[in-house]
Amino acid sequence: MITTALHITIAMVTLAAVLNVFRLIKGPDAPDRVLALDTLYVNAIALIILLGITLGTRLYMESALLIAVMGFVGTVAMAKYLKRGSVIE
Repeated sequence: MITTALHITIAMVTLAAVLNVFRLIKGPDAPDRVLALDTLYVNAIALIILLGITLGTRLYMESALLIAVMGFVGTVAMAKYLKRGSVIE
């Protein structure tokens, strides 16, 4: 039962990631693209954690944590760039 639920959840999160890529490409302006990229990071983290649960290993949890940190730093940097025109000031 749990295996079926994991497979369905992986399929749904993958569909959400594909829709995020579509919004990332088609987004009308830069803030929409930044938001789509931020949501794509969250979907990538969810997929990695679900894969770790499916395979029964903790190695994937560390990589999900690294992606979360990099996603946060990237989102903050893009927001500062869009607001001020430079990241470091």
